[in-house]
Amino acid sequence: MRHSPTRPAGARILAVGDYRPAKVLTNDDLASMVDTSDEWIQSRVGVRTRHIAADDETVIDMAVAAGGKALAASGLEADDIDLVIVATWTARETLPSAAPTVASRLGIAAPGAFDLNAACAGFCYALSTAADAVRGGSARNVLVIASEKMSAWVDWTDRSTCVIFGDGAGAVVVGPSDNEGDIGPVVWGSEGAMASVITLTDERKLTQDGQAVYRWTMGMGEVARQACERAGIKTTDLDAVVAHQANLRIIDAIVRRLEVPHAIVATDVIETGNTSAASVPLALARLVEQGELPSGATTLLIAFGGGLSWAAQVVTAP
Repeated sequence: MRHSPTRPAGARILAVGDYRPAKVLTNDDLASMVDTSDEWIQSRVGVRTRHIAADDETVIDMAVAAGGKALAASGLEADDIDLVIVATWTARETLPSAAPTVASRLGIAAPGAFDLNAACAGFCYALSTAADAVRGGSARNVLVIASEKMSAWVDWTDRSTCVIFGDGAGAVVVGPSDNEGDIGPVVWGSEGAMASVITLTDERKLTQDGQAVYRWTMGMGEVARQACERAGIKTTDLDAVVAHQANLRIIDAIVRRLEVPHAIVATDVIETGNTSAASVPLALARLVEQGELPSGATTLLIAFGGGLSWAAQVVTAP
């Protein structure tokens, strides 16, 4: 029987974890598969390489790897986790959901566990849900994982999409804090009337109207400003910006609109590609692990994509 958590003032990210599959697919590799080139890809989306999961490597496998790494880094034991949330849309099975299996494989006994699908915004949705659970007393500590196997859903004959995406998983452990602002209020929303610009074909392959998506993402600068306002800060107070790694042009455009010339900007997309919901925690983990993001840094997380949906919050770096 789990004991009832108390209600802390706030919630915070205790630790991060990541997993990138061993296989690396370069732009030159893609040029041998479709009509493209390294120059064409880099000039349009900024991606140089992406990681591709093995045929027998699943969303659950990657989630376990990233989640286990985050749990170890947090200093907590498996029994300290009350809730496991897996953000994904690429799991092959919708029943059973991934989260209970991930929890079991990590030795977490009888936690609350569920999957969350908000496409590319899934991690930020899940992070806010986890923070609310901790602040509300529903959980002491929450393991949040975003895991995506995009390669299973990409049409490898379509150069407009196959050059963008990669596979991977990122995770954080969320726990209690005395500071209300360590995970700030979320700004989230959706625009379902535009849902068809990112969808699946009848053959279950990802397709998108790239120009329509690009134009829509230009409104994310205002979402970022709203997240800062709700956190009680100005954009100039930001130490770092970790945006959904959609492509480098979109990231650059959003950052220019924010006017944060001195902030650290995550560009994990260059080496990892667009990993949908996994992109924000993967990029965050890389900054932390490489020592580029100091503990306590005021960091904006913002994600957007299929749905169309978005979410943003200001957090304190672990």
